[in-house]
Amino acid sequence: MDVLRIPAAVTSRLPGRLGETVGATGSPVVSVARLHGVISAQAAPVPRQVLNAASVEKVLERAFAPDRLAAVALVINSPGGSPTQSQLIGDRIRGLAAEKDVPVLAFCEDVAASGGYWLACAADEIYACSTSIVGSIGVVSAGFGLDGLIDRWGVTRRLHTVGGSKARLDPFLPEKPEDVAWLTALQEQLHERFVAWVRERRGDRLASDTELFDGEVWLGDRARELGLIDGIGTAHDVLTERFPDAEQRPVEARKPLLARLGAGGAVSLGHPGVDPAALGSELLAAVETRATWARFGL
Repeated sequence: MDVLRIPAAVTSRLPGRLGETVGATGSPVVSVARLHGVISAQAAPVPRQVLNAASVEKVLERAFAPDRLAAVALVINSPGGSPTQSQLIGDRIRGLAAEKDVPVLAFCEDVAASGGYWLACAADEIYACSTSIVGSIGVVSAGFGLDGLIDRWGVTRRLHTVGGSKARLDPFLPEKPEDVAWLTALQEQLHERFVAWVRERRGDRLASDTELFDGEVWLGDRARELGLIDGIGTAHDVLTERFPDAEQRPVEARKPLLARLGAGGAVSLGHPGVDPAALGSELLAAVETRATWARFGL
């Protein structure tokens, strides 16, 4: 009987699951997914610098897809961002973990703060380096007051609304105490939800003699003492010890087709067809992204 033999050079190029099946060793798999960037529903000048429910969906699906899956590792490097996107990503991780019935381990790199720590709490166990920045369980809002600037230049702000609450905290108008009170109340509600999530996920591992929910951050060793993480170690070392027979399989977001062909890249203001307003919006988004990282000295 003739047996069809497929050269290894061919099987290595087969896409998707077929390429994994041919020549499979039968060893267990630990998927390693990297979650890096500011958490925001808005796009960034470099899309892979932003985390949101849409951008990580395919990565998470692929991470939980292998048949011989032993665990999923999340390598997190994020200073936080949108509370809603943090919750959506965290809930998706928990949903897939329950569906596949596998443990999830989080590994904090430079920073897992605010929304970044929210994502870490979606894991069953959290690890960090001794130099990692962890925590920032709080809520922050930032903006600019430009009313003095437009007064200086003789500009009149014309704003017409129906509904007394429609134009709260307009940056071109003087700040009103009642608007600040409204924002503070909203922040308190978000903070309560954040605290509830941390307590739900960390339980009695949390220290009871230290204030953990005032927005403070700690380095890895102190975070372990406070119960915010479970241990000190890198993804490679911990996974090798915990799953010695498993293949550690990186799972990354696929680059857009144009980027893979080398057709992507930044454009200059003088480039034909570039909308200066759109470019200005991208530059502002880049500044805001940089400022978010800068809060943690990164």
